[in-house]
Amino acid sequence: MENIYLFILIAVTILAVVDIVVGVSNDAVNFLNSAIGSKVISLRTIMIVASLGIFIGAVFSSGMMEVARKGIFVPGQFMFDEIMLIFMAVMITDILLLDFFNTLGLPTSTTVSIVFNLLGAAVMMSLIKISQSDSQTLADLGSYINTKKALEIIFGILLSVVVAFTIGAVVQWFSRVIFTFHNDKKIKNFGAIFGGVALTAITYFIFLKGLKGTPYYGDLKGILEGNELFIILGGFIFWLFFSYLFELLTKKTVLLVVIAVGTFGLALAFSGNDLVNFIGVPMAAYHSYEAWSVSGVEASMFSMEVLEKKVPAEPLLLFIAGGIMVATLWLSKKAKTVAETEISLSRQGETHEKFEPNRLSRGIVKGIAQLSGYFSPIVPKAIQTRINNSFKKPEVIMSKDQSLEAPAFDMIRASVNLMVSGILIALATSMKLPLSTTYVTFMVAMGTSLADRAWGSDSAVYRVAGVLNVIGGWFGTAIGAFIASGIVVLLIKWNPVVVTPILLIITAILLYKNYTSHKIKFDKVVEEDSLTKAESSSLQGVILESAKNIANVVKRTNQIYENALGGLATQKISALKKSKKQVIKLTSEVDDLRDNIFFFIKNLDESSVEASGFYINILGYLQDITQSLEYISKMSYKHVNNNHKKLKFNQVKELKEIYDKLEILFMDTQNAFKTGAFEEIGVIIKEKKEVYDLVKSKIQSQVNRTRTEESNPKNTALYFSVLLETKDLINAIMNLLEEYHNAHDSSIVPATISTGDKSGDK
Repeated sequence: MENIYLFILIAVTILAVVDIVVGVSNDAVNFLNSAIGSKVISLRTIMIVASLGIFIGAVFSSGMMEVARKGIFVPGQFMFDEIMLIFMAVMITDILLLDFFNTLGLPTSTTVSIVFNLLGAAVMMSLIKISQSDSQTLADLGSYINTKKALEIIFGILLSVVVAFTIGAVVQWFSRVIFTFHNDKKIKNFGAIFGGVALTAITYFIFLKGLKGTPYYGDLKGILEGNELFIILGGFIFWLFFSYLFELLTKKTVLLVVIAVGTFGLALAFSGNDLVNFIGVPMAAYHSYEAWSVSGVEASMFSMEVLEKKVPAEPLLLFIAGGIMVATLWLSKKAKTVAETEISLSRQGETHEKFEPNRLSRGIVKGIAQLSGYFSPIVPKAIQTRINNSFKKPEVIMSKDQSLEAPAFDMIRASVNLMVSGILIALATSMKLPLSTTYVTFMVAMGTSLADRAWGSDSAVYRVAGVLNVIGGWFGTAIGAFIASGIVVLLIKWNPVVVTPILLIITAILLYKNYTSHKIKFDKVVEEDSLTKAESSSLQGVILESAKNIANVVKRTNQIYENALGGLATQKISALKKSKKQVIKLTSEVDDLRDNIFFFIKNLDESSVEASGFYINILGYLQDITQSLEYISKMSYKHVNNNHKKLKFNQVKELKEIYDKLEILFMDTQNAFKTGAFEEIGVIIKEKKEVYDLVKSKIQSQVNRTRTEESNPKNTALYFSVLLETKDLINAIMNLLEEYHNAHDSSIVPATISTGDKSGDK
């Protein structure tokens, strides 16, 4: 049985390595996003600077290790065997929880995860001990948990959300009012002062205040304490002079230095504060095992009071942990996925919104808009005008994809993000509080986004919904960690020798499964038949670009229609499910094209504005096609899924006859657009009447059958629906072909393009 504790120690150590990888993948977003979002420094430089910050910060983190040993529970109340089971449960649940959020691409808090894992495991073990005692009751639970410190940590974490958001918003608002978005001239005149203030704040709070959490502070205590004012003034003079010289010699803004130093400092603060989340528990387990192994006392009789004493730092372990963190930063693909979430929510311009609005986000946006309306009359018009002018953004015409490639925000906002986040985290580290760096950096970024008016009327409901989703995930982390770790402790306590290996195997399987699913998603390439946005600025260019889209839509229409009719005829639910999925994907791509109309029109040459009418009509007809396909797929699936009677033999035969004719039409259309043989469009249009008349004849046949022999209303309704929507589908395709035929002719021989009155609605 004694070997089980050595096995647990080894397992916890291995899990610590995995936890560092999983944790850094989630938390890299905290110190990389501001520099990445501003795009003023190359990604390679950002990674090098951040790596140095992480590695040095690992050395500063030793003072924080006390949290894992005695910050949440009272060690003296537990025996060695119990404490090792607590640590085992905490590491398993922590890894699985963080990896789950990484796979979703949501930033969560490693601090909240470890704190509530420790709390949940300790509470469950305490309840087990109380249940086995004749003298203790539930009221004695407080003697096992370090209630004061635990509440202090939890309250600090929650308070950080409000403080970080508020301070970030206030500092960014004043910074924007001063510098505005047209800030080249102001940065040139006042950038050195801003740089001096920012760099002084970053260096003082991160490098000096942050030292308070380390064992090295004692050597510098006499120099630093009592001389703070002189250090701040001296630092400001130095950085002001440095900023002036930098701009004078390089002809570049000192904000580049602010962003680089801020990234370094934030990475250092992150590592110093958060390393405890990854290796605090394994180091506590190591010290526990070390003390017990030389005691000669049984595991169930050896009290863990030893953890209440201050233990020496383990510099070698800290260096190794720092090295693993740096390697993860360079290699992790999940870190990139998590980073995309925060950048998209704080982007100044247009973006592909990742979150859908909900009732709460709509209510918040409407409420804030109403409050703004109530308070605006209080502020004089002249001041309102001056403030609004500071927030006017430069007009730059670009496509939606080009806007996504542009910087998410400017250097002013990036500098504020880094400065405010670094200061708050360093202050918490100096007070030995495991503040959530995720909460701080995310909420600072959201506060600066709000103050910078990045959340406009067109994006506010999406961005607020995203923030609510992330914050909801944080509460989910806390609740999930508390419950899961408690359950795992209960399972392990039941039979450590059997359950521990089983849980480790399950953990490995889940990690591998999440890794492979994320890799497939991350490496997914654009499919051959996917639709592409028009980028051309001339009519002829749009015609050529749209030809590929039309060929792909017709090809996919053929596949969807075949799956729907085939599944309906044979009652195969799998084919109908496939048809529904294909329609949903095609509809989504057509909707994306419609969302891009604004950028398309903005990008047109003055001489080619006529192309907008052609393009809008084409998208309208594509939408008509998807609506018909969606209705056919939905009704067919519903019929089969509700277990209604099969279509009759004559009905199936007639549908097969229609599809055979349609397939020829689809293939001819696809080939004409794929090969650029636009002269064949006229011939294809003439073929329409034959197919169209065939569908009309089948409708009449069904009318006759219904009057004389048909007895099933469900079948009759479905059959008429399929035929009528097929007729609409043929009309939409033919309208599209006629529009294209006319536009192509007019682009060669000047003529007026008839844009018609097409809205795209059925």
